[in-house]
Amino acid sequence: MVANILICVIHQTNYLLDQLLRKLERAFVREDGLRERMTRAQLPERAEQKTR
Repeated sequence: MVANILICVIHQTNYLLDQLLRKLERAFVREDGLRERMTRAQLPERAEQKTR
């Protein structure tokens, strides 16, 4: 009985992780990679620092 519950929990967790990975992959492709996003966030900050 407990083994069946654990198997169900494992399957549900696996399904949710698969969904999360798909979502993250779509976001990565749509919004560029981490470095590109970091650069976009840093450029305005650097420009603001130069004007100070």
